[in-house]
Amino acid sequence: MSKSLSKKQKYIIAGFTAVWGLVFIGSGITMNLMNKPTTKTIKQLKITQKRVANIKSNEIRLKSMEQEINQPISVNIKDYLENIDDIDAEIINELHLDTSMVNVKQAGNYTYTITYKKKTFNGVFTIKEKPLPNMILTLKSLNLEIGSALSTDIQNYISETLTEEIKQNIKLDLTNVNTAQAGNYQYTVTYNGRLYTGTITIYEPNKTENTPSKIPEKDSSEENVKDEN
Repeated sequence: MSKSLSKKQKYIIAGFTAVWGLVFIGSGITMNLMNKPTTKTIKQLKITQKRVANIKSNEIRLKSMEQEINQPISVNIKDYLENIDDIDAEIINELHLDTSMVNVKQAGNYTYTITYKKKTFNGVFTIKEKPLPNMILTLKSLNLEIGSALSTDIQNYISETLTEEIKQNIKLDLTNVNTAQAGNYQYTVTYNGRLYTGTITIYEPNKTENTPSKIPEKDSSEENVKDEN
């Protein structure tokens, strides 16, 4: 008959069993971790490129503007940009247009500006004359008495009937005409790029000679009547 185990032996066996149990459990966990596939988490960094609202001096190109005299000019800044499709809308909103130097009432070449922050871009704005009716003029040869005043109505110097538009665009030059002295003088008319020359004659009026009045002859019959009395 076998002897029963003492308490001390039971404790030793229980501890030994617990230790080996822990060893086996730890080994199992380690094996599971070694056999488990490794999952790599890749985080994608999405970079959004945003154009900075900062442009170089050669990124804005301006148009050469042109229109007829006495017409209102555009205040829409987009009408002045040559490369509008290359410029962001937010940049266009920050542009400033200045056409104060453009005189729409007088033909000529003027400068307009567009400003972006501290940069200024210059453009050319041409105001041109309105095309005039193509008309050939015939100048009159005038005869004026010495001391006469020269007319300022252009129609008095031209044979054709003139419209108000043509009259306003004719330049009359009478500086060579001296109405205080008899003679033949030339005057000029300029219209639509053509120069015309006419003649004005200044003359002295005819002088009336004063002749002494004749004494009326007596009627001989009357004298005979007196003598008879």
